Amino acid sequence: MSDDDLCNCTRTRLIEFLIQSAHELKLSPIVKYSAFSIFADRFYPSVARMGENKGARHWLLVPLTESKLQLFVVISFWISSKIHDSPPISVKDLKKLTDKFIKEQHFTSRDFLDAEVVLLQVLEFEIGTSRIAFVFLDELVKEFKAVACIGEYLSFESCMDVMDLLYEEEETSSFSPRTLAASVLVAAYAITVPIQRWEFPVIPWVKFVASCNEDDVMGMVRKILKHVFG
Repeated sequence: MSDDDLCNCTRTRLIEFLIQSAHELKLSPIVKYSAFSIFADRFYPSVARMGENKGARHWLLVPLTESKLQLFVVISFWISSKIHDSPPISVKDLKKLTDKFIKEQHFTSRDFLDAEVVLLQVLEFEIGTSRIAFVFLDELVKEFKAVACIGEYLSFESCMDVMDLLYEEEETSSFSPRTLAASVLVAAYAITVPIQRWEFPVIPWVKFVASCNEDDVMGMVRKILKHVFG
C-alpha cells in the first residue's frame, strides 16, 4: 500500500467500514465513538507516520494492507467494549463480523489476540477514553438543553450523524476533543433548530463553555454544512 493510498481514500473507506460495522454490532454510542478515537484519532495516524521502514516488523503491520487495517478497526471495538460494556463483545461476534465483511483475508481468533497486542503497543498502552469528543458532546448537549429553551429542538441523533461526517475528514484528528464537540453541537443546531427560533447565542456559548477557538469551530461547521447541503 502506497503512502498516498494509506493517507487518503483508504482512510475514508476504513471510516465507512467502522460506521457500518458499529451498526451491524449494534454498539452503544460510547463504545462506537471510543473506537473512533482509538482507531481514527490515534492508531491510524501513528501507523501512517510509522511506515514500513521505521521499526514496524510484525506481520500485521508489514505489509500494511487494507484488510489488516479493517481488523484493527474491529479490535478497536473490542478494546472499547472491554472498557465500557459488561460483558464486552464476544470474540465469536467479532469473528462473525470479520468473516462477513473482510473478504480479502481470513483472520483467526489468535489473530485477534495478536492484533490487540500490536494496537496497544502502537498506542504505548495509553487507551483512556474518558475525555473523547463524544463525552464532551454529551456534556455540552445536556448543558445546552438545561440553559436554552430551544434545547428541545436539538436532536442528539443528528449530533451523532454530524460526528460521523466529521470523522470522514482526516484533519479531524488534529483538533481537540472540545473543539470537535463544540463544532458538532453548532452544526446540529443549525440543521435541526428552526431558523425562526435561532435566538440563542450558540457560538459565544460553546466558545465559553468548551474553551475553544471560535475560528476553528466556525471553519469545521462550514465544512459540515457544505457537506450536508451540498
